[in-house]
Amino acid sequence: MDDLYREVIIEHYKNPAYRGHLDPHDIIFEDDNPLCGDHIEITLRIDKDDRVSDAAFDGKGCAISQASADLLVESIIGRSLEEVKALNKEDVLDLLGIELGPVRLKCALLSLKVLKAGVYGVGEATDSLIE
Repeated sequence: MDDLYREVIIEHYKNPAYRGHLDPHDIIFEDDNPLCGDHIEITLRIDKDDRVSDAAFDGKGCAISQASADLLVESIIGRSLEEVKALNKEDVLDLLGIELGPVRLKCALLSLKVLKAGVYGVGEATDSLIE
């Protein structure tokens, strides 16, 4: 089963459906993981009902960080901001579908950290946002 999920990760890494930058956008945030050099920027458009009407990510990094960002962005389109705020690390790990060690965990969760910092409108993304 892990092989199937690994194929999904590679596919989202090589052919991300949501890579790009929305302009105009309502929310933007970016951050990086200085330990490995991963970088993620997420832009969102929010409709009048406080739902994510469109989303995109851009960045560079390993397959896990980039696939995680693509899968996460795909999963939030149509969700309310309150639903997005409620996402946690288990939701991201479920999207990826494989066990990750501590180093890879930071890669996988960078997009969630960036997303939540943007949605909450905080000045700096911290690990406390992804618990």
